[in-house]
Amino acid sequence: MLKKKILIRIGSLRHGGAEKVLVTFLKNLPKDKYEIDLLLNLYSGKYLTDVPDWVNVMYLNRGEMITTNRPKDIPTKIYRVVYQRLLKKYPKILYKRKLKNKVYDIEFAAIHGFMDEVLNSPLKSSKKLMWIHNDLTQVSGYTTEKIRHFFRYDKVMVISEKIEQTFLELAKTENEKSKIVRIYNPLDTNEILVKSEAGSPKSEDFQPLFISVGTVFPQKGFDRLLRVHKRLLDEGFPHKVMIVGDGYDFENVKKLKTELGVDKTATMLGFTDNPYPYFKAADFYILSSRYEGFPTVLSEAITLKKNIIATDVSGVTEMLENGKLGLITENSEDGIYHGMKQALTNPEHFKSYQENLEHYEMPFNLKNSVDKIMEIIDHL
Repeated sequence: MLKKKILIRIGSLRHGGAEKVLVTFLKNLPKDKYEIDLLLNLYSGKYLTDVPDWVNVMYLNRGEMITTNRPKDIPTKIYRVVYQRLLKKYPKILYKRKLKNKVYDIEFAAIHGFMDEVLNSPLKSSKKLMWIHNDLTQVSGYTTEKIRHFFRYDKVMVISEKIEQTFLELAKTENEKSKIVRIYNPLDTNEILVKSEAGSPKSEDFQPLFISVGTVFPQKGFDRLLRVHKRLLDEGFPHKVMIVGDGYDFENVKKLKTELGVDKTATMLGFTDNPYPYFKAADFYILSSRYEGFPTVLSEAITLKKNIIATDVSGVTEMLENGKLGLITENSEDGIYHGMKQALTNPEHFKSYQENLEHYEMPFNLKNSVDKIMEIIDHL
C-alpha cells in the first residue's frame, strides 16, 4: 500500500495551543501509513523535540523568534520577513528548491494564517486541508469576504460548535457546507494526569491561588486579569495570581504587573514543559481570554478537576456544558472581576461544579480525534 504524501505548513513549534495539538496528533499517527514533510517558517519552539523521528522536519529560517526591535536583531528580522514574503509571492521557487519538486497528495495548513500559502501552491492536483483553531470573526482583518476564501479548501476542520456555525452560516451551497467538519482537538488526558504528579509546588501561605496558562499575547487577556487582581486586592480580598507561559507580549504584561504594584502577589512563571503540577497546586483555573476557538487548556483544567472561571468566548459554553462544570462570566474586565470575587467571597458556590466534575468523562478522547482526522485524510 502506497503511503499518502502530506505537506504540513505551520509557522514554528513554539508553545501555543495549535502547535501542541499538531504535535500530539503527529505522535499518535501510525508511522507506516503516511509520508509527512512538516515545513516550518522558523525552526524554533519547545515542541520540536516531541515531533516523531519519522516526520521529516524542514524549515525556511532557523533560530529563536525575534519579538523585539533591538538594533542587533533588525537585519536578521528583515531577512526572515523578506525571504518568507518572497517565497509566498513566488511559491514555485519554494517547491522547486526547498521541496525538490516533490508531489504531495495532501497539503495541510495547520493554522488559519497559512491559508494563502497552501491555496497558492503550484501543485494543482493535491487536496487542500485546513485546520482552524480560532473564532475568526474576532480576529483582526478577517472580514466575511476573507473568511469565505476558506471554502476554496477541500476540507476545513474546525474545533468548536461556534466556529462551525460561523462557516455554515457563510456557506452558499450544500457543497460548501459539506466541506466543514467539526473535530475536537486531540488531547492526551493520561499524559496530563501523569505529569501532574511530578511534584506539586507548595505555596508558602494559604491565600487562594488563581492560575492561568497560555501564550502571552493580547488575545489571552492577561492584562485584564492583572488589573482585576489589583482591584480585588485594593478592596481587601487577599489572593495570588500565577501566569504560566511566554510570548511576544511577555515583557509588556510583566511591565504592567510592576506598574500596578502587584509584583509580590502576581507571578509570571514563563514557559515550562510541565505546567500541570502548578495547575494541581492552584485553587482556581481562570481563562481571561478576549477570544478563542476551543481553549484546549480548559480540557486540561477539567481533566485535573479544577475550579474553573472562564470568559464567555468560543468553545467555553460547549466545554463547560452550559455552566455545569465551571463558572462562565461575561467577556469583559467586569466579568472577570465578578467571577474572581465570587470565588473569594463564596467558594461554596464551586461545590456543585466539583460534584459534576467528579465523575465527568470527556465526550471526546485522543483516539477518537486522531481517528477522525485520519478518516478525513484517507478520503481526500
